Parts: sequence; structure tokens; C-alpha cells
Amino acid sequence: MKIIFFTVITSLTFNLISCTDNSVISQQKFSYQGELSYKLSADEEAFLDSIQRYAFYYFFGELNPENGLVRDRTAEWSASSIAAVGFAIPSYAIAAERNWISRDSASQIVNTILKFFLNSEQSTDTLATGYKGFYYHFLNMKTGKRDYNSELSTIDTGLLIAGVIFARQYFDRDNEIEKSIRETADKLIDRLDWNFFRMKTDDKYNNSICMGWKPEEGFHKIGWIGYNEAILLYIMAAAGNLENPVESYNAWLSSYDWREPYKGYAHVVFPPMFGHQYSHMFIDFRNLYDSYMSEKGIDYFENSRRATYTQQLYAIENPSGWVGYDSLCWGITACDGPGEKYNYDNKKFLGYAGRGTSGPDLVFFDDGTLAPTAVAGSVVFAPEICIPTLKNITDKYGPKGLWSNYGLLDAFNPTLNWFNPEYIGIDQGPIVIMIENLRTGLVWKYFMKDPLIQKGLEKLKFNYPNNK
Repeated sequence: MKIIFFTVITSLTFNLISCTDNSVISQQKFSYQGELSYKLSADEEAFLDSIQRYAFYYFFGELNPENGLVRDRTAEWSASSIAAVGFAIPSYAIAAERNWISRDSASQIVNTILKFFLNSEQSTDTLATGYKGFYYHFLNMKTGKRDYNSELSTIDTGLLIAGVIFARQYFDRDNEIEKSIRETADKLIDRLDWNFFRMKTDDKYNNSICMGWKPEEGFHKIGWIGYNEAILLYIMAAAGNLENPVESYNAWLSSYDWREPYKGYAHVVFPPMFGHQYSHMFIDFRNLYDSYMSEKGIDYFENSRRATYTQQLYAIENPSGWVGYDSLCWGITACDGPGEKYNYDNKKFLGYAGRGTSGPDLVFFDDGTLAPTAVAGSVVFAPEICIPTLKNITDKYGPKGLWSNYGLLDAFNPTLNWFNPEYIGIDQGPIVIMIENLRTGLVWKYFMKDPLIQKGLEKLKFNYPNNK
């Protein structure tokens, strides 16, 4: 079993990293905002450690050590998801910090990942790994070539590069491996051609960043607009070579959907919880305002907090009458589901879908399926409701089948007593990273130091309240 292999690795020597130089951080315009005010009890600390540690096992057990690729899901046939690889990179650093693996082991894995992406084929060939500095959404686990006829993906590349940015800040020691990580990271980041994806159309997507490209078909017809997980893309692109980044960012802002699904919880909505998590895994958005949020009087972190509470309130209201929904059992996001073979009466069930809710008037594919990552990945926003919910679903449903080799499974449906037999990498990542940000702020602390992120936030005119 892969977990046995993991336990052998944990016996390797653990090395503490040097402490972050807070004096350097304090001189940055956009900085890590310090530890969250929520203080974990000893029992909460132990519980979250278990949830986080087992979720990390995914990135060790589903790793190809030859090229550093990580499976999209726990199935032998699965390709690698490049976004899952991006989430894996800080997960290895977290594991080193927590003595689950050694720092040497973590740095060797990350160096292998970065070297693979740097040296893989970049061309218009349909079986290349990438093009224009970007990469295909899914890659063959063994060959590293394009798989599933997938698209050259801007968002998935962006999430991969977020891991790369973190790596060049975290792995700061003066040894051969960590020097290699920093040098390779620089090359990967610098060769991104953001202008390749700048849309020039006569519709609402004009100036936005295109979602993707295929060599057989050309560009996707849709660009990244409205609020979702892609805010990170615009910050990276603004610091890169994107022409007129403010115009592109304004295209992104122009279709925000501001609603108040429940009294006191007005926010820019996006029903699946992952859209409120992915960029926040890396950027500390506390107290940061752009032009839109300045007018609304809240920052993006508060926006995600309200989205989290909205999901809990929706479960309490439970308009569709699903079994299990309540104040301690909620969390709707993109995940696997039972599928149509479970349909009965007028109840219809989906397989993988972009589930979500921003209140009763904006619901995506709610079929009674819940995902632990929706809760665990939001733990920084509202620990006071997320931790009790995680504890409840673990105690109540863990013994029934929700807990397995990598901790809480990807999804479950109490109405059907259904538990997903698989895990998904992009759902494991938020669990590992966001729990760490709650506990120590590690990923925020290093990511916010990066000059690319500083430059991107500056160009898009983000500011703290006293500088608005």
C-alpha cells in the first residue's frame, strides 16, 4: 500500500527552515497580515492535524516520483491534473514543516516537478506538454504528454505557477537543490506569454484572459470574467507581459454579481465554494481592496467569509429537503456525485458537476451531494462554523464510509447513503493548504513576499484601507 511507502519516507532527517525575516516583510507594500485571531484549542489542533495530514498523503501516494506529476484522482487510469501539481508543491513544504517528510525529500520532489515542466515540449504539436509557457490541463502520468484531448488551460497553468511562485520563496537555502528550484522557477514564470490569451472580441469578453486554446480548434470562446477562482490569473498577468492589464482587469470586474442571499451576507457571488478558495490559498486578501471592493466596503477575504456562511444558512433552510443538511452538515462545490443510476421519483443525481449555492435563488446542481473540501478549504474564513462541521461529518459519517486512506473522501450523499470511492487532487489541496494557513499562515507568508505578486497587486491598484 502506498501509505506504507510514505511511513518509510517520514523517517528521513527533518530540517527546520530559517525563520521568515519579518523586517523584510514589513517593508513590502502588500504583506502577510499575521496570524488569524481564532485560537485553536488543543483538541481542535489535534483534529485538524489529522484531517490535514491524511489529505497530504494523497500528494505522496499519487505521485510519480520520476517526473513529479500527481494524479487528478485515485484511479489507475487517471491522468495528472496540473492544478493538482500546483497544490502539491506547497503541500510538500507543509509536510516538511510538520516533520511528515524531510525538507530534503520535499525539495527533491519539487525540483523534479519544476525540471519536468521546464524541459517538457512546448510546441503546437497535439501531443506536446504545453505551448507559450502554458500547459495542458491534463497530462499523461508516465509520458507527461497532453491527455484527454484537453485544452491549454490558463487557470490550471495559473494554479500550477502559483505553486512555483511559492517554491521560489520557500526553498531559500544555499544548497544545490534549492538553488536549482529558484532558478528553474524563474524560467518557468518568465516565459509565460499572457498576451497570447488576451481576447480581442466584440462582446463582453473583450480584453479578458481567454479560458483556453486547442491546437485543433483554436481559442475558447469564453474569457475569465465575473468573480471566481481566476482573480489570481489577473494579478499574475498584470505583473507579466500582459498589455494594458487594467483594461483586462476591468473586463473581469464588469460582470461581478453582487447579491444579498441572506440578511447581512451581501457579497460578490459564485456558487461553488472552490471559487472562493483557490486564489485565497496563496494570496492573503485580508484588508486588500480593489476599486470594486472599495465601493462595497468589504475586502475579498470578508467576501469569502460571507459566501461560507451563506452555504451554511442554505443547508439550514434546505429548500429541497435533502437528508442530512443542517448547521453542522453542509458544503457544496464541484465534486463527484452518485450519477443518474440513483435517480428515483423526481430526484435526479449527477456525476461530476460544478455544484454550488449562493443562496436559494442561485443554486448550481444541488442534488444532496456534499464535499468536505468545501468546508475544510474555507476553514480560514469561518473556523467557528467550519471546524464543528468537519468534526460532525467525520464523527457521523466517517465510520459509515466517508474516511479512508487519504482522510475524508471527496464527496458523500446522505440522502442515498452514498460515499465517493475516489479522491480528487484539486479537492485535497485546499484541505492541506487552508488548514496550514489557519494554523501558521505559512503559504500566505511566503507567497506574499514574491515580487511578481507585489507588482501585480500594484499594477491593478489594490490597496490597504489607509491608502485607498
